[in-house]
Amino acid sequence: MTMFSYIALLATLTIFISTCTVRSCPPSDRAALLAFKAALHEPYLGIFNSWAGTDCCHNWYGVSCDMETKRVADINLRGESEDPIFQKAGRFGYMTGSISPSICKLKRLSSLTIADWKGISGPIPACITSLPFLRILDLIGNRLSGQIPEDIGRLHRLTVLNIADNLVTSRIPRSLTNLSSLMHLDLRNNRIWGSLPRDFGRLRMLSRALLSRNYIDGTIPDSISKIYRLADLDLSLNRLSGEIPASLGKMAVLATLNLDANNLSGKIPYTLFNSAVGNLNLSKNSFHGYLPDVFGPGSYFMVLDLSYNNFWGRIPKSLSQASFIGHLDLSHNRLCGRIPAGPPFDHLEASSFAYNACLCGKPLGACR
Repeated sequence: MTMFSYIALLATLTIFISTCTVRSCPPSDRAALLAFKAALHEPYLGIFNSWAGTDCCHNWYGVSCDMETKRVADINLRGESEDPIFQKAGRFGYMTGSISPSICKLKRLSSLTIADWKGISGPIPACITSLPFLRILDLIGNRLSGQIPEDIGRLHRLTVLNIADNLVTSRIPRSLTNLSSLMHLDLRNNRIWGSLPRDFGRLRMLSRALLSRNYIDGTIPDSISKIYRLADLDLSLNRLSGEIPASLGKMAVLATLNLDANNLSGKIPYTLFNSAVGNLNLSKNSFHGYLPDVFGPGSYFMVLDLSYNNFWGRIPKSLSQASFIGHLDLSHNRLCGRIPAGPPFDHLEASSFAYNACLCGKPLGACR
């Protein structure tokens, strides 16, 4: 072999090795994934069987890499999936173990979904807040406990934070309101306690805030009305008290407001009855007084539930002027008098008016 041929062969080998290296995930990322896998036990589906070989960027179930950097960018492991591996087994997934802090070594991680496995326990690794590119953190449907990382607000790119249906016992960290890119917040069905941050309204990109079935107390922050994009707000089944801020009825796109099963009191702001809110559930609170006679063409409700409160007096006649009311529930109050005739009352059942002081007329008994 001539010297020229040797140099040409060496150059070709160098390019080939370099290309293979670039196309493969870094050994550090592979090691982090294997340490993450070692802390989990999945006995039925064998989803980790594909986690073999040196290149974690190709054919590792639930793992995706960035095309340019070849670093691990996405982990998507969902226990309720339409993937063929689930369909073939004819079952949902079940996994035990914990989320290893080794996940935090994947410094280019953009999304982390470990959802609906039912048996994964332990804390959310505090180091998760050191991942500067993280946009999605979805841990719904496990048995995670402990706290929401106190410095969660460091994740300035985060758009989705979903830890619903776990056993998290924590205050809502003050730093949460630093998540300026957050669009979807789901903390439902945990053991979260304490009050909502007074500056909750700093989450200006938020479109859904779901915090039901917790132990949240205190009052509803007026600053929520500053979240112009907010369409769904669910604070039901908590321990909130005080009055509803009137400013909530002035929000341009708020379509669903669930505040049922709290300790809210006072009068309902008139603004809510002629607002963008089309699903309004205020049942099982301590609201009192006359129902305001302020309904009109701007009132459009798929659901209007005011049951289990302390309203008295007559049913407002202006309800018949609403553009639409699909489901109305005024039961379990202290209302009295004749139920107005015509829509929407002519399509409602007796259960919508049951257990009041002295309501009468269709669909209840005739007035005397």
